[in-house]
Amino acid sequence: MTPSIAIVGASLAGLSAARALRARGFPGPITLIGDEPHLPYERPALSKQFLHTGEPISLLEDHSETTALDAEWLLGHRAIDFTPGSARTDTVGATAGSLADRHAGTWSTTSGAHRVDRRDEHPAADGSRHVITLEGGGAVVADIVVLATGARARRFPDLPGAHYLRNLDDAARLHEMLRHTRKLAIIGAGFIGAEVAAAARELGVDVTLIDAAAVPGSGALGESVASACAALHARHGVRLLTATRIEAVLPGAVHLVDGQRVAADAVLVGIGSLPNTEWASSANPLLHSPNGFPVDHLGRTAIPGVYAIGDCARVADPVTGGHSRTEHWHAAIAQANTIAAEITGTAPPPRTAPYFWSHQYGKLLQLAGDPSAATGLRVIDGALDDESFTVLYELDDIPVAVCALDNPRLFTRHRKQLDRALAAVH
Repeated sequence: MTPSIAIVGASLAGLSAARALRARGFPGPITLIGDEPHLPYERPALSKQFLHTGEPISLLEDHSETTALDAEWLLGHRAIDFTPGSARTDTVGATAGSLADRHAGTWSTTSGAHRVDRRDEHPAADGSRHVITLEGGGAVVADIVVLATGARARRFPDLPGAHYLRNLDDAARLHEMLRHTRKLAIIGAGFIGAEVAAAARELGVDVTLIDAAAVPGSGALGESVASACAALHARHGVRLLTATRIEAVLPGAVHLVDGQRVAADAVLVGIGSLPNTEWASSANPLLHSPNGFPVDHLGRTAIPGVYAIGDCARVADPVTGGHSRTEHWHAAIAQANTIAAEITGTAPPPRTAPYFWSHQYGKLLQLAGDPSAATGLRVIDGALDDESFTVLYELDDIPVAVCALDNPRLFTRHRKQLDRALAAVH
């Protein structure tokens, strides 16, 4: 029998899972559940061009693709509880957690046998199927569940009126605020803070970036490259205050513990995120961990037939055995393809190097690989104090990561080499 699939989360990770499942031949019912009323949209644009123009954000799919996916969309419905079903021994495949019927490499198509029931008053009476309870009443029942509920902005305590940037509504408020603000203080100089700082400066706003780290971004980029990015801010007139903390935020000013006072008409907070996991993990110890749903390298949770991907997933590294949560576009798509292969029993996608990009001051910053694994840094083009550079992070003279500012051609060449090296050993 063909199982039904419910994907909780209708943004990039959830949509990518539906796409990958259909691309790999899954014919059964798919339901996407999203708490926002919008179809999936381009979130990276929220901290970039949208702040300039306020023009509509592009959708991640068009109407023709929506039809081709043949999925049910439940938008504006928040999932508030999750009840796992018992393991289905009649449909579990060769690997734990897979519910594919892999006979002769194809899916059976028993009509309606595992159809998703929406707003069922008495769901899954036999206890064999997973139940997702929705806010306001009703439930979705499915044989396989993909958890893709993303993350939310980490809040700064006791700071009413501060701006955050995580979704389209946040971006709309921030866009309107920037039209009327002369002085903006940004708490947190990570990639969200940096991108908003760049957008605000281009709109003529006076910007101060405040961060507790001595060199913001050094954890992701390494100290040398992070220092080069800090210098880019300085060249564009951003005031960067580091190795300091907030004492108080009062009307018109941010007070720091070192005694400095930063004048500010508005405050944006960008101090990281928290995965949206409590709704499912609070009653399910197997889904609980300090920072995301714990999954193996194939995206499988400890509950058969339940997967997690995207910003809410804490994924095991098959080499180191450690777990990490990666909040980047590329990771969400790669994880979606991995679980789709596992569910359908098709060939897994080749492993590729982690990748992300950022647009700041009209420049493209790109990173692929794992800089934390490097013991050395080598500049192969340009200079770190210049408007363009490319660097290789190396472990015993072997590249493990590459980063480039405004040099996409050379970056892409080395990124492909990293991907080929990973594919050869995994």
